[in-house]
Amino acid sequence: MPVEDGFRGQRLVVVPRPVVSGALRKPVTRRLLVTDVGYYPDALDHQMSRPRGTNETIVMVCAAGTGWARIGDTTHRIGSQQAIVIPRGVPHSYGSDESHPWTIWWAHIAGTDAPELVEGMEVTAARPVLRVRTMERAVALLDEIVTNLERDQTPARLMAASGAAWKLLTQLAVDCLLPAPEDPLQRAMNYLSDRLDGSVRVPELARLVGVSPTHLTSLFRRATGGGVLAHHTALRMARARQLLDTTDATIAEVARDVGYHDPFYFSRHFRRRHGMSPSAFRARDS
Repeated sequence: MPVEDGFRGQRLVVVPRPVVSGALRKPVTRRLLVTDVGYYPDALDHQMSRPRGTNETIVMVCAAGTGWARIGDTTHRIGSQQAIVIPRGVPHSYGSDESHPWTIWWAHIAGTDAPELVEGMEVTAARPVLRVRTMERAVALLDEIVTNLERDQTPARLMAASGAAWKLLTQLAVDCLLPAPEDPLQRAMNYLSDRLDGSVRVPELARLVGVSPTHLTSLFRRATGGGVLAHHTALRMARARQLLDTTDATIAEVARDVGYHDPFYFSRHFRRRHGMSPSAFRARDS
């Protein structure tokens, strides 16, 4: 028989709706608010159907086992190390696998910023399943939310839960944006990080990681907002800032360390990016 809740070892908190209404009118929690949260271990026969969706965004993280979710005409499989995000108002149903029931942490999240955070994860009704690369971190944040709201639902606890929920949603977004270790983009990023003291040619780097220069540029623009060389320059400048802050190296020595043989050329690039010269940057906190 399908079961909506009531599992051995479960944790479940439902914030009273009058409290939710009040919190959605207050600073901070009006932007992001956890209205319901729970943990269902080995949730055999767990099923839920909401033909009209919910008023909140639903986030479910699968820590073990498998399950399914049906959104529109598509059924999605969800396994360990994955999450599903269902935007507010989207009709859906979901349930645990009969042979390998899932263990899930879940939260319903409201607030004005929730849709924007979901957009940052590039989640849609057609593509609701995400990989969770940092599962321990995701579970720890959900546990933090549950623990706070189990104690009480005072404004302070609601705010603490909101902060953890913000971290959770942004962490899921980061997991989507960062490439896997063997991904061409990640290998290209590693190559650039290891070569801060020299120049890089995009065609050669693309050949090295096995993609076309156009595709590599597209991957970088999606992940960083800029091209390959812009990312390399950002890495070199970050290293320059570190050296200026933590060493007594001369400007010329810093320039050489990050691949600029002409210190004046380096200084022009640094000023263009930071609005001040390397010397002024070093002296700013003196």
